[in-house]
Amino acid sequence: MNKWIRGTNATVLSIAAIGIFIILTIFLHSLKGFQVDLTKNKNFTLSEQTTSTLKSLDQNIHVISFTNSGDGNDFITRQVTDMIQEYKKQSSKITYDEYDMLKQPSMAKQYGVDQGGTIVFEIGDKKQSINYYELFTGQQDGSYTFSGEEKFTQAIKSLTSTEKHTVYMLSGHNEYPANALGAFHSALTAANYDVKDLNLYVEGKIPDDANMLMILGPENDLSDKEATLIQDYLKGKGKIYIALGFNKDMATKWKNLDAIMQTFGIQDQHAVAIEPKQTSLYDPLTIIPDYGSHDITSKLSSNNLVTMLRLAVSLNADDSAADYTKSLLLKSTDKAYGETDINLLAQSKTKQDTTDVKGPLNLGYAIADKDNKPKAVILGGSTFVLDQDIQTQGNKDFALNSIGWLQEQKDQITIRPRQGDAYQQAMITPSQANTIFLTTIVFLPLLFLVIGGLIWWRRRRG
Repeated sequence: MNKWIRGTNATVLSIAAIGIFIILTIFLHSLKGFQVDLTKNKNFTLSEQTTSTLKSLDQNIHVISFTNSGDGNDFITRQVTDMIQEYKKQSSKITYDEYDMLKQPSMAKQYGVDQGGTIVFEIGDKKQSINYYELFTGQQDGSYTFSGEEKFTQAIKSLTSTEKHTVYMLSGHNEYPANALGAFHSALTAANYDVKDLNLYVEGKIPDDANMLMILGPENDLSDKEATLIQDYLKGKGKIYIALGFNKDMATKWKNLDAIMQTFGIQDQHAVAIEPKQTSLYDPLTIIPDYGSHDITSKLSSNNLVTMLRLAVSLNADDSAADYTKSLLLKSTDKAYGETDINLLAQSKTKQDTTDVKGPLNLGYAIADKDNKPKAVILGGSTFVLDQDIQTQGNKDFALNSIGWLQEQKDQITIRPRQGDAYQQAMITPSQANTIFLTTIVFLPLLFLVIGGLIWWRRRRG
């Protein structure tokens, strides 16, 4: 009788424990969005900026991740996927699909994706693509930062924004051709810029809807009539973005370009920036400048993302144009110098002498008017917007940040990147692997089975 009572009690207690567990599970599952983040760096806790953005969504957003099962980047893919799943928990407006480019190449072709590790945000016919490698920044100690939340939330804000900015890219002076700026053009379009080409000899004027004029990589000077049109445009509410190209005769052939920059108190020194230190990553004509203190560069600096310029021209700010405030954006190290003998440079015989500009060299300025409103960005180099360079480190962010500052965009998202510890990889021998397998898969389960059997046998005999 006692055995029967004890068996009945054990059964009732087991059923009660299981019932409580089931009820608790159902209750917790009913609490939408409830979770406890016990990770060291709060990897599953979204910022207030993100949660408010997601709660205000009134459009369906389709998120598509294109991976490559053969690239061995499972760790990176899992980080991105986990982040998107957190977004889905916060909003029913978000749907998510993942495609392997090796198994479903037609889907990648449909979305214009040519490499694995790309995530696409889509609302109707509007799309914005982000490459995985834009989200991760490695540190010297092997740790990394993950800026996925900032990039994803900014993509959603851009896609749902109804505000449009019309920018014109000037042509006719050997500026960069459109086929060399595909990625830059796509990034501008995704950020709600309406990008148009402008040849002043064809149009005869700067269109009334121009929020900004861009001159990217000009090799030749403007004509007098073009310069007059641009100067008149700038006297009003016009804004300009100048990223200089290169011409070996720029000291004598860039009269009107120099005059436009001088309007803001910026002097072209007609010297090509040389960095004597040469490494396996870049040559002396490639400059990795330091950042000045400005809204454009603050996030890049804090995230340790560099901007790279090649064949850049040194600039300087003088005391003219007192109505404008000039803020330094980019400068070289003090070891760099500006080569003024371009013919010597062309022969690869450059060497610092007394005629050269001593470092540090100033390579970029942001200019505000007397009311502290953005007016111009003038840069000594422009290669950072080319397809071959724009995805390098902070090049794309620097370009978009400087354009966004000019357009006084207030909806830029600033979310601190998440810190990740160095990826740990254990190297074990085949014999060690066999030991681990036998211990965890064979011996431990067998040990518990034997112990359970002995307990059962003792209770049965008792």
